[in-house]
Amino acid sequence: MTQTEAPVLPDATTATSAGRPADAPVPVVEMRDISITFGAVKALSEVSVRLYPGEVHALMGENGAGKSTLIKALTGVYSIDGGTVLVGGEQRSFGSPAAAQDAGISTVYQEVNLVPNLTVAENMMLGREPRIAGAINTFAMNRRAAAVLQRLGIDVDPRSVLGSHPIAVQQLVAIARAVDVDARVLILDEPTSSLDSDEVAKLFDVMRHLREKGVAIVFVSHFLDQVYEISDRMTILRNGRLVEERMVADTSQLELVQLMIGRDLEVLERLDRDAAAAAEEPAEPAVPVLTAVGLGRKGTLEATDLELFPGEVIGIAGLLGSGRTELARLLFGADTADRGSLEVGSATGRRSGRPGRRRLRSPRHAIDRKVAFSSEDRKGEGVIGDLTVADNMLLALQASRGWLRPIPQAVRTQLVDQYIKALDIRPADPHALMRNLSGGNQQKVLLARWLITEPELLILDEPTRGIDIGAKTQIQALVADLAAQGMSVVFISAELEEVLRLSDRLVVMRDRRKIAERPNDGVSVSDVLEIIAGPQATTTEKEETRG
Repeated sequence: MTQTEAPVLPDATTATSAGRPADAPVPVVEMRDISITFGAVKALSEVSVRLYPGEVHALMGENGAGKSTLIKALTGVYSIDGGTVLVGGEQRSFGSPAAAQDAGISTVYQEVNLVPNLTVAENMMLGREPRIAGAINTFAMNRRAAAVLQRLGIDVDPRSVLGSHPIAVQQLVAIARAVDVDARVLILDEPTSSLDSDEVAKLFDVMRHLREKGVAIVFVSHFLDQVYEISDRMTILRNGRLVEERMVADTSQLELVQLMIGRDLEVLERLDRDAAAAAEEPAEPAVPVLTAVGLGRKGTLEATDLELFPGEVIGIAGLLGSGRTELARLLFGADTADRGSLEVGSATGRRSGRPGRRRLRSPRHAIDRKVAFSSEDRKGEGVIGDLTVADNMLLALQASRGWLRPIPQAVRTQLVDQYIKALDIRPADPHALMRNLSGGNQQKVLLARWLITEPELLILDEPTRGIDIGAKTQIQALVADLAAQGMSVVFISAELEEVLRLSDRLVVMRDRRKIAERPNDGVSVSDVLEIIAGPQATTTEKEETRG
C-alpha cells in the first residue's frame, strides 16, 4: 500500500492549505477546529484531524488528552460547541451513533458490546436480519455472516455461540459486524488491551486487509510497539489540544513520548533525590519481603520477576497501559495470576518462629501477611461516600478481624484520632461523610485505612493523582518516612519526577512487561523516557541493587 504523505500539521485546517500534494486523496473524514465544553471544563479546544482512505491512523495521547471525547464528537455521542465535521468533503452533523453509522462510521470499543448468548451470525446481523414473510431467514443470515468472515480471513463458525469464544474472537466478530454495514471509517478503541501476542497478530491481519480495501481505520492504543507496527499516520493530543499530525515512519518513539507528555527532553534537568527520602540503605537482608518469579496473567501482564527488601521503595514507571496497575494488582492478589509464583516473607513471622515465606493467592491472604494495597481507582475501589471518615478508615482492620469480632469502641476512637492527626486529615471530624472531603483528604483516609493494619509492604497505585500540591507533598513525605522506618513500598505514579524523587530502585514497564530495572542512582526523567521509548526489548535490562 502506498502511504499518503503529508507534512506535520500544527493546526490541520484544510488539506490544500496544509500543502498536501494535489493528487493525494481527499480525507474521508475531516474534523476542523472541534471544541467541546463540559461546564467550566474545556474538554477539546480547536482540535483538527484528517482520516484518509486506506490508512491506519493512530490517535495518541496520555489519559485525559481528549482521545475518547474526540471519538464521541465524531460518532454523535457528544454535541460539538464549535468546529465542523466533513465526510467525503461535505459538512455533516450527527445526532447519534446510529446516524454516524449510517454515514459509514463504525466504532468497536475496548469492551465488546455484543450479546454473548446469541450466535456469531445473530450478533453480526442484529437489527438487520434478512427476513422472509416477517420471519428471520436463518439460512441467509448464516450464509451472509460466513461470507463476511471469510472475506476478512476470520475462521469462525457463524452458527456458534459468541460467548463460547475468547475475547479476541469476539473483538474480530465486532469488527466484522462493523464492516458488514459498509464502514468507510472503522474506529478501534483499545482493541488489544485484553489480547495476547498471537491474538494481536490476528487482529492486525484483519486491519491490514481492511486497509488494503480502502477503509480508514482509527487505532487508539497505549502500546507504542503496536502503534509503530500497524499505523501509517498519527495525531497527537495533549490536554484537549492538538499537538501535531505526523507520519509514523518519520517519528521516533522518543519524539512521540516527548510530544505526548509535553516535555523537551534535551533540556530536562537531572533530578536530585528528595532529602526526606534519602535514608541510609540497610544491610542486605537474608530474605526479601516479596519475591515474584515469572508472575503473569494472560492478556494482562507478561511473566515478571521482582524482589523487594525491607525499607526499600520501588518505583514503577511507564506510560498508561504499560502494565503498572496490572502488576500491582497481581502483587496484592486482587487479580489471579495464571503463571509464576508470588511469595511474601513476614518479619513478624520470622521473629515468632513461624515460616517466613508464604504463597500469596488472594487479598485476604495479602492482608493476613501484612501486605496492603491502595488502588488507583479511589472512587470505585476505595471511597465509600455514604460512610463516615471513621468507618472508612477502619474497614481493612475490621475485615482482617472478621465481622463477628467488632473493634472495641475505645480502640476505634484512639486509632481514628491518631491517624487524623498524623495525616492532617481535614476536617478533623471522624463523623464527617467521606463524600464531603476533598480528593486529597479522601486519599489520606485511604492511606490511614491501610496503615492501621500495620503493613510491612505497602503498594500505592497513583496515590497523588488528582489532588492539590499541598496534599501531594504531605503524602510524598509520608512515603519517605514510612520507608525510613523499615516499611517496604511499591510506588506507582504517572509523574516521573515523583517516582524518581521517592524510589530507591526503578522498574520500567512498557507494553505489559518489565523492560528495565535499575538502582535510582542519578537517574533522570530523560533517562526513563529514553528507556520507555527505546527499541523493543527482548530481555529485561537489570542491574543488581546490592552486592
